[in-house]
Amino acid sequence: MKKSILILGILGFMLSSCAKSETIAPAGTENSSEAAGPGQEAVVDDESNPNVVQLAATNPDLSTLVTAVKAAGLATSLSNAGPFTVFAPMNSAFEKLPAGTVDGLLKPDKADQLSDILGYHTYVGVIKEDQMTDGQTLGMVNGKNIKITMVDGKPVINGKAKIVATVPASNGIVYAIDEVLLPE
Repeated sequence: MKKSILILGILGFMLSSCAKSETIAPAGTENSSEAAGPGQEAVVDDESNPNVVQLAATNPDLSTLVTAVKAAGLATSLSNAGPFTVFAPMNSAFEKLPAGTVDGLLKPDKADQLSDILGYHTYVGVIKEDQMTDGQTLGMVNGKNIKITMVDGKPVINGKAKIVATVPASNGIVYAIDEVLLPE
């Protein structure tokens, strides 16, 4: 008899432990995108390397790029697992563009064009500088290719953009460059 009661008690405990728990969402949030919260770009982790967006956001020389990434709605995409190789134009590179170009691209009706330009700076996969070779082409996110040439042993992108700094990220690698790459 004691054995039967013990078995029933254990069985009852197991069933109650496995019961489906339900959480009731606050009123008005059933189908709200706000209920899901911010995307991957909002994850704060002080122990891991930052992702490419977090890395760029901490560098004041890349503030124009960060503004453009946010305006194009690409912060979440570039915060995901990747891996990505990002050729990140520095603020000084954006300043070389004709006056008003950046402001014009940041307007909501230019989001597609801005996205195309930013996609031309992003390669899916990680390519380290020592893996770059003369004449190499890389297929970028926007579907177009960039070409790497070697000048004095250093890679140059599309015949003009030089790598100024290289920083690894948790989801890829960021190359700060001195020119904005414009798709043709």
